[in-house]
Amino acid sequence: MEEINYGTTAWMLVSASLVLLMTPGLAFFYGGMSRQKSVLNMMMMSFGTLGVVGVIYVLWGWSMSYAEESIGGIFGNPFEQFGLNGAIYDSAGEYLLDGGLPVIVDVGFQATFAIITVALISGALAERVKFGTWLTFAALWVTFAFFPMAHMVWGGGLLSEDGPFSDLFEGIEPIDFAGGTVVHINAGVAALVLALIIGKRAGFGKTAYRPHNLPFVMLGAALLWFGWFGFNAGSAYAADGEAGLAWVNTTTATAAAILGWLLVERIRDGKATSLGAASGIVAGLVAITPAAGSISPVGSIALGAIAGALSALAVGLKFKFGYDDSLDVVGVHLVAGLWGTVAIGFLATETGLFYGGGIGQFVVQALIALVAIVFAAVVTVIIAYMVMPLGWRISDEDEHRGIDEVEHAESAYDLA
Repeated sequence: MEEINYGTTAWMLVSASLVLLMTPGLAFFYGGMSRQKSVLNMMMMSFGTLGVVGVIYVLWGWSMSYAEESIGGIFGNPFEQFGLNGAIYDSAGEYLLDGGLPVIVDVGFQATFAIITVALISGALAERVKFGTWLTFAALWVTFAFFPMAHMVWGGGLLSEDGPFSDLFEGIEPIDFAGGTVVHINAGVAALVLALIIGKRAGFGKTAYRPHNLPFVMLGAALLWFGWFGFNAGSAYAADGEAGLAWVNTTTATAAAILGWLLVERIRDGKATSLGAASGIVAGLVAITPAAGSISPVGSIALGAIAGALSALAVGLKFKFGYDDSLDVVGVHLVAGLWGTVAIGFLATETGLFYGGGIGQFVVQALIALVAIVFAAVVTVIIAYMVMPLGWRISDEDEHRGIDEVEHAESAYDLA
């Protein structure tokens, strides 16, 4: 009879709590980057996501992600474990275990991933989107985009080690340790699609949208970094050497990404900024997420530094191409997520090109990234138009007045 592993259980409960902290951390990060009259709405988009996804995950999210019955390798049967039926107790009435870990603990851990992924998208929509429409979109998107992607990558579906991409090269399997495709490419593509469909803020290109509270931004980045140890090291599913490697790689890549971002700022603008440091933190965390368990700490320096530099350059593309990615979700999460996913093909210590593994791992990583991009784009377009009758935008007048007052009848600061 399988017995509970109390060490692993304790580690996973702590990791789940750390990942849950990331969403309030994201609220501070995004809230500080917003203008004073929209900070509460920006933070509420994260807290509203906590409410919506936290309920949905228990009802059908876990089953769609990890049910044994797979629908075409794309999503699990949502009714197999609806409401966690069959996911908590075994036939003897004892807690159901998987490798010594109670399955209900894994449910909590995975729910936090779903919550933060949806919340990430909101940064592209600052100051102009109706709160009710956002919550409706969040419910639909997590159901039809996140849960299927989680199943495809981590639930034994098309993009997993059991899928067709494992057959392309002998000994080569897709690698996504903690969510390069599932979380960051998925959310980054969705953010780009919504920014294009919903359109720009009323003053985009004319108004200087300066962060209203940089200490909030830095606090949010710090909370994200702290929570990310649960995200990455927790994905080892044990308090062991792999968790330690993921922890060190997460720290090292993030530190290098700060330097990469600040170097670009120094060369381009003549100054290294606190906003750049905070954004570099997030870029490094994003990039190391898929690679945390498969590269070396030295490799993570290169991965992080390049991620910081690439994202620092990419955030300016919205002005060149005219899409209003308000808080740089595309420039950071999509770009760094793509880089982290494909860089495994070069830096993986067992199968990477730079370690004598040939081109196979890079090809597989590029293919799973491409599939994730296409899937996320198609699903997001469909959902964006499904909720269109609710109305995405507040009016230009309300936008000028401030979305906090219009949507929530509140203001962040009493300046009277």
